[in-house]
Amino acid sequence: SLKSVFLGVGSNLGVRRETLRAAVEKLREDPAVRVGRISSVYATKPVGVAEQPDFLNLVVEIATTHSPLELLAVTQRIEHALGRVRQERWGARTIDLDVLWYEGTRSEDATLTLPHPRAKERSFVLTPWAEIAPELKLDGETVSARAKQVGAGGVVRVSAWERDSGAP
Repeated sequence: SLKSVFLGVGSNLGVRRETLRAAVEKLREDPAVRVGRISSVYATKPVGVAEQPDFLNLVVEIATTHSPLELLAVTQRIEHALGRVRQERWGARTIDLDVLWYEGTRSEDATLTLPHPRAKERSFVLTPWAEIAPELKLDGETVSARAKQVGAGGVVRVSAWERDSGAP
């Protein structure tokens, strides 16, 4: 059955906007994935390792028949196809696809923790997420309420997705 899922997408190396677009296109190419709402694009300062370029981030809603672990494999294949090299934790990356929330699923699994364990603290996830799914419940509170608590410090809306993507 189709499940609703939210993914966080970020890039801070190379042509970041093109990389975000390519990641969304690769999701669209998967027959088991339907791409839904896509947030605006936001620029954010890097977390952890400061000596790296700013990130561009967005959140995308999909509907999928993939299981959570199948979807994780899909996101990792997309990262690999777009040149992601996992070197330093928190380091610069061409693309990062995170499964933030998967309908009806809570998991403490080491491979995939759901909802994403750090999503609730990250303004660069919460700000775009609240734009497209403000009423979604995340551990008992809405994404929009959580986004207000965390604040949008350092997260700047760059542009609407449609205007960037060349989509009609």
